[in-house]
Amino acid sequence: MALEVIGKLIKVLPEVTGQGRNGAWVKQEFVLETQEQYPKKVCMAAWGDKTNELRQFALGDTLKASISIESREYNERWYTEVRAFRIDLNNSDAGYSAPQQNQGFAPRAATQSAPVADLPSFSEDDQDLPF
Repeated sequence: MALEVIGKLIKVLPEVTGQGRNGAWVKQEFVLETQEQYPKKVCMAAWGDKTNELRQFALGDTLKASISIESREYNERWYTEVRAFRIDLNNSDAGYSAPQQNQGFAPRAATQSAPVADLPSFSEDDQDLPF
């Protein structure tokens, strides 16, 4: 399953390295904030050579990340990882528009209204409602 996430780079976490049975590995997580009406923060991981690609971007850049999502079970708990396998600077906003601010309307200027017909008067002494 391949998906894309477009968002602003808001955080780059430190690299994590380790040694596995297949050799050394390196992973770096980063956070994108989507640009929707209700923005979401998505933490994803770049593995191996992709960590070098991540260094070319600055905080605040709008990125497009192609991701895959995978879950694993460990001690009867499930852990989900969002893995970025391609990270690009989002130069074109084709097919994507940032949410726009709600455009308020200016109040109308006061105009002279038509005279109001004589309405029956209502006072506290009256027990009946006028309608």
